[in-house]
Amino acid sequence: MTSHLRAMEVRKWERRVRRGHHVRNGMFGTPERPRLSIHRSNKHFHAQIIDDFAGRTLAAASTEQEGVLAGLKHGGNRKAAEAVGAKLAEAAKAKGITKVVFDRSFYGFHGRVRAFAEAAAKGGLDFLQNPKKKGKAPKVKAEKPAAKPEKKEKKEKQPQGPKPPKPEEKK
Repeated sequence: MTSHLRAMEVRKWERRVRRGHHVRNGMFGTPERPRLSIHRSNKHFHAQIIDDFAGRTLAAASTEQEGVLAGLKHGGNRKAAEAVGAKLAEAAKAKGITKVVFDRSFYGFHGRVRAFAEAAAKGGLDFLQNPKKKGKAPKVKAEKPAAKPEKKEKKEKQPQGPKPPKPEEKK
């Protein structure tokens, strides 16, 4: 029984690595458009902007840094990811970085990853998700209007005439 579970776990990690290769293949951080790489765990969220050409990290942010989790209880949720996205965008702007290639690794683009990307985009980073497909940047949520527009009145249904009788079946 334990060997079967172990084999399932191995296959799961192999699929995860393969997904990561699919996303990462063809991405390369250049000085003009460095790579934005992320890592998430159950307790923390990490992000860094990397120039692969020079082989160095240009800017980084994490929930483990002081001041990022101000007012937040936990570092492994969406609000923490948003805080990291805003902090990284601020650090990138200070270094003069505005365009990045988003390397989400094997993580799906939802939940914490999406919250991070939207916060970083709102902070001023210009994303290119997949350079081969010329992907679109994550959507930045628009501010909600203060008052809701008035609803149109519904037309009352007018009663129809009597329904025609159903044809009788032949026996």
